[in-house]
Amino acid sequence: MSLTTTSASQPAVSPGTEPATGERPLQLWFDGEITSSEALHAPLTTHAMHYGSGVFEGMRSYATRDGAAVFRLPEHLERMRKGAEVLGIRFDVQQAAAATLQVLRSNGHRDAYIRPLAWVGGGSFGLDIGAQPHHLMVASTATNVHLGGNRARLTVSKWRRNPATSLPPLKLCGAYVNSILAKREAKGRGFDEALFVDENGLVVECTGANVFFAKNGQLIAVDHRDALPGITRNTLIALTGARSRPATRAELLDADEVFVCGTAAEVSAIAALDQREYGDNPITRELAALYARVVRGEVPQYTHWLTAT
Repeated sequence: MSLTTTSASQPAVSPGTEPATGERPLQLWFDGEITSSEALHAPLTTHAMHYGSGVFEGMRSYATRDGAAVFRLPEHLERMRKGAEVLGIRFDVQQAAAATLQVLRSNGHRDAYIRPLAWVGGGSFGLDIGAQPHHLMVASTATNVHLGGNRARLTVSKWRRNPATSLPPLKLCGAYVNSILAKREAKGRGFDEALFVDENGLVVECTGANVFFAKNGQLIAVDHRDALPGITRNTLIALTGARSRPATRAELLDADEVFVCGTAAEVSAIAALDQREYGDNPITRELAALYARVVRGEVPQYTHWLTAT
């Protein structure tokens, strides 16, 4: 969504001008209507812009033999509902689900990344959000793969993850400044991604992905109260029976394989953690291939995780 200078009295999203030439702009769902992404502008007084008062989700649809389908749509929207409830933002799960399917059809997307966003709109400056309007949009774009689908190089961040006692581990917009700082610092040192570790040396998660590791054929899902309860993580545990438990940085350094997972990252092998280089990753490759079949509806016992468009 592009921005233009507006006054506080203008609506939260106002009409803009469609481009005269070029490809058809993406369509998005905003407050009940499908609209061109190029035809909307958010006021500079939008509360969420100043204070991060919003909640979002990252979802994906996949091309299946029966058409496009969204993977674990109800679970994603239920997690979003919890985030909206924390902020006091009105959120209707059924409305968001219908909007998601409508956006995918409008854009003609099959393999796509989907971004629903609920936020607090324009109004006076200040931390109180009771009087401001609430808004919901859903957008979809061509598939965006976190970490580029490559074997990433990981480093322990100098930053700590937001503790759950300060911010709940949900997809609250403002909370992700923490991830931006960690990712920026890691890339500045030549790495692809940052790993959060707490003050006791326990692994939390990466900036946008949960962590797994394999040792002597045993698969472990790293568990930490400050980490996002990942839906892809939950999926992989269901598929493999992986044990979920806390783990230390030392255990990752001693592991045979390390991988991260998330809606955008899917199942991504880690090539190195700081100076520790990992070799071949057969378990990760096998699990990534299984996950790819599951999300495309090729494993019958898991087709209930797919919502057709």
